[in-house]
Amino acid sequence: MDHALVIGEALIDAVVRVDGSTERCPGGSPANVAVGLARLGRDVDLASWVGGDADGALIRDHVAASGVHLVTGSRRPARTSVATVYLHADETADYIFDMDWDLPADYARRDTSPLVVHTGSIATALQPGADAVVSELHRYRATSTLTYDPNLRPSIVGPAQRVLRSVQQLIVSADVIKVSEEDLAWLLPGEDPTEVARRWVSAGPALVVVTLGSAGALAVTASGATVQVEAPEVTVVDTVGAGDAFMSGLIDGLWSADLLGAERRPQLRAAPESTVEQILTRCVRLAAITVSRPGADPPTLADLA
Repeated sequence: MDHALVIGEALIDAVVRVDGSTERCPGGSPANVAVGLARLGRDVDLASWVGGDADGALIRDHVAASGVHLVTGSRRPARTSVATVYLHADETADYIFDMDWDLPADYARRDTSPLVVHTGSIATALQPGADAVVSELHRYRATSTLTYDPNLRPSIVGPAQRVLRSVQQLIVSADVIKVSEEDLAWLLPGEDPTEVARRWVSAGPALVVVTLGSAGALAVTASGATVQVEAPEVTVVDTVGAGDAFMSGLIDGLWSADLLGAERRPQLRAAPESTVEQILTRCVRLAAITVSRPGADPPTLADLA
């Protein structure tokens, strides 16, 4: 059976709301993407770095409840990482991290290669695990579509110039990139997102997508097309996990269009504008549902219906 592999951090979000109330819930961008894919009916493995403590048990229960297969190796951290998330009245969020990241070399792999491998966020920027992630992408490039979302966290990933070098290395390896307008503003201040997407797609990817918050999203394809969609109007509770729900929808949409797998790279690079537009339209719906409820709670197929 075709399956996806998501590589990256799973952690606990300690959410501090505007009214001062707090809540601890499972999170981490790659983990959210894995859960989002599973809720859309996909078979998903998550390779992560989770402790044997109570927070780790909370993560294990959370991902299992959505059908994600959490795969780990013989080593694991002494405690599970935590991100304190401060929500603001303008619906934005700030993050403070207490974490480390690594990827055990002996994590359990299936006998068959995944159709798609996704990674991003802290897992691709924080050592020692970041180098292990890059090695895994190289391992799977011959068999799998590679997708990447920088999903940057300035408070932990380091100076923008150094992070940009890491991002650029991953751009040339990935087939599909999703990046937020906010990330681009931090990485490349003052540059037009559409022009950045065009420059990035010329470096090798088949598709570069930029999310624009309440303004929707745009995509630039390897064939030179630019596609833009608007976001549906919705009452925003908070924006936690919205970009991850979008990313899950992007992978799922390409999957449904039979554009995933290394052997489908030519078809992915030649994807029709109409197909890309349909996929993006569904992605912004997924993100809109997510922001309409608290926390990283990506939609199921039933929610979409």
